[in-house]
Amino acid sequence: MSVADVAKSGTSIWLDDLSRAKITGSDVHSLPSRIATAGVVGVTTNPSIFAAAIGAGNEYADDIATFKDLSVDECVKRLTTDDVRNACDLFREIYSSSKGVDGRVSIEVDPRLASDTAGTIAAGKELWAIVDRPNLMIKVPATIEGLPAITALIAAGISVNATLIFSVKRYGAVIDAFISGVEESTNPSHVHSVASFFVSRIDAAVDALLKSDGSDEAKLLLGKAAIANAQLAYQLFEEKFASPRWLAQAERGAHKQRPLWASTGVKDPTYDDTRYVVELIAPHTVNTMPQATLDALIDHGVVRGDTITANYAQAVELFKSLSALNIWLNTITAQLEIDGVRSFAKAWEELLAKVELAQRQ
Repeated sequence: MSVADVAKSGTSIWLDDLSRAKITGSDVHSLPSRIATAGVVGVTTNPSIFAAAIGAGNEYADDIATFKDLSVDECVKRLTTDDVRNACDLFREIYSSSKGVDGRVSIEVDPRLASDTAGTIAAGKELWAIVDRPNLMIKVPATIEGLPAITALIAAGISVNATLIFSVKRYGAVIDAFISGVEESTNPSHVHSVASFFVSRIDAAVDALLKSDGSDEAKLLLGKAAIANAQLAYQLFEEKFASPRWLAQAERGAHKQRPLWASTGVKDPTYDDTRYVVELIAPHTVNTMPQATLDALIDHGVVRGDTITANYAQAVELFKSLSALNIWLNTITAQLEIDGVRSFAKAWEELLAKVELAQRQ
C-alpha cells in the first residue's frame, strides 16, 4: 500500500508523537524521514507524549541545566514550545503548499486548566505568542468549560485543535463553538481547526462490558462501537458544514473544521492493527497515529477509499443493539472524558516532577 492512497481518499496522515530526537534525527523514524517518505503532513502532541520524551530523553539535559533558575513550569514551557516551534519549521513547506490545511503541529494547554475557561484562553494565547508560527494549533480539551475557550481563541485568529472528544453530542457542541468563533473573527480565512475525536478507547470500554455480558448477542458486537461512533460523528460533520449558518461563513473565506481521528492505536492485539485508519477514511479528515500504527499501515494496510459514508444506518442499528443490552454510550463517553483529562493532568504532573528533579542535579 502507498500512503498516497490514504491522501488521495481525503485523509491526511499526522503523526501522534514528537521528541527532540525525532526532530533532529536522520533515521527512518525521524520526523524529516517521515515527512519525506511516509506521507506525514502534521504532528500532534499531548502531555503524555511530552512526559515520555522529556522524561527519558538525554538530549534535554543541557537545556534543563540552562533553565535551572526558572520555575519548573517555565522550564517545561520552554522545552515543549522549543520542540513544537522546530517541528513547525519542518512542516513550513507543507503548510504553504496546502494553503494552511496541513503542515500543522499541535501543542496542548496545561491540562490542569480543563475546567478553567479563562485560564485556558490565557494559556492558549500565551503559547501562540511563544511558539510564534502560523502553522501552530493550540489544543484545547473539549470539556464544557473548554467550549467557550475554543470560541474565544478562534475569534482571536488562533488555530485550534479541540481534543478529548468522545461523544457525537459533544462533537456537535464543538462544531457550534468553532462556528461561533468564526462568526466573531474579523478574518476567518486565516484560521484553521480540527476536532480530535477519540476512537480506540471507545472499543476498550464497550468491549469490556460486552465480554462481561458473555451472551452470543454481545459477542457479535465486539470491536464495532468505536468505528460506528466515529462514522456517526462524520455524518454530523457533513450535516453541520452544509447548514446555512456555515455556508454564510464559507462565503467569508472560512475553512471547515476537519474531524481528526485520535487514539488510533489498537489496544486489543486480536484486532487488525490498521483498523482505526483504513475503516475511517473519508474526505476532509485527519488521522493522527502513533509510530507503530503508521508502520503497520505502510507495511500491510489495505485502503479501500471512503469507508465511512455508506455505513450510517448500520452504525445507528449497532447502538440500538448495545442499548438493548443496557450498554449506554453516553454514560461511557462521559466517564472517558473524565478519565482522559485526569490522565493528561497526571502525565503533566509527572513531567514537572522529573524536570524539577533534573534541575536540582
